[in-house]
Amino acid sequence: MSLLQLSVAGVLWGTAGVVVQVVARRTGLGAVAIGFYRLLFAAGAMLILGRGSRRQIGAAFRSAPVAVIAGGVGLAAYQALYFLAVRLTGVSVATVVSLGLAPVLLSAWETIRTRQRPGNAELGATAAAIIGLVLISAVAGTGSAETLGLLAAVASGTVYAGATALSRRTTQGVPPLVLTTLSCTIGAITLAPIALAQGVTFTPSGETLALLTYLGVITTALAYACFYTGLRHTTGSVAVVVTLLEPLAAALLAVVLLGEPLAVPTIVGGLLLLGAVTTLYLDTGRPSKDVLPEPVTD
Repeated sequence: MSLLQLSVAGVLWGTAGVVVQVVARRTGLGAVAIGFYRLLFAAGAMLILGRGSRRQIGAAFRSAPVAVIAGGVGLAAYQALYFLAVRLTGVSVATVVSLGLAPVLLSAWETIRTRQRPGNAELGATAAAIIGLVLISAVAGTGSAETLGLLAAVASGTVYAGATALSRRTTQGVPPLVLTTLSCTIGAITLAPIALAQGVTFTPSGETLALLTYLGVITTALAYACFYTGLRHTTGSVAVVVTLLEPLAAALLAVVLLGEPLAVPTIVGGLLLLGAVTTLYLDTGRPSKDVLPEPVTD
């Protein structure tokens, strides 16, 4: 069930790229401003839906303020850096570097921390997923590949890996919906000054507001609720490999909605990604070195 929740999160995230591009064209908003609105709409939706659990939200924040704040800031930083990398290097390069780097970093961190070698299935799935991403990116558009964009992508992947490792611990004591609310709220507050400096004004329309609502409620609030729920019983490195369904979903949407050709490398890369995720699904029966027991209280 955990891997299914992580897979749903990855697919939902994969739909965000196309929506962000449409919003940017229609409003002229920059990457950070769109990220701010995305988190703002998500936080608003979570606060409305969870209005009966505000005491629980406050208690969760007081129980681990440093970890919760760091998780929210990490969410904001990952989004901002990733969108910056997309603008400077193109979607494919940014995706390969940031999302491909994260499972490698997390696997290395778990190996160092536990002093145990990762399982063969996990190593093989990680390698297959990275190769699949490279193959998909080879035909998805190269972009300018400027140094600043590559540095932003590397920083994005590093922040994503760190935030996932931190959230992996935080989810053991904080309910997923509460953690999602706190992360989105703190993330929106973090991006607010940069977004305001970049410019957040635009001419609203029903379609634009609907797209921003979709970005916030579906690809953020719902997706991160699924992600944090699945992360409770899954290692961080396995989680980010499973959520590599995001670039696969994005590539398929580009073919269906934007008319991009479905080249052979894209097909092979997609099969490798699906194979990596399937391998992890089949390997869930073995005990994990980093899965913590269910907390006594929620």
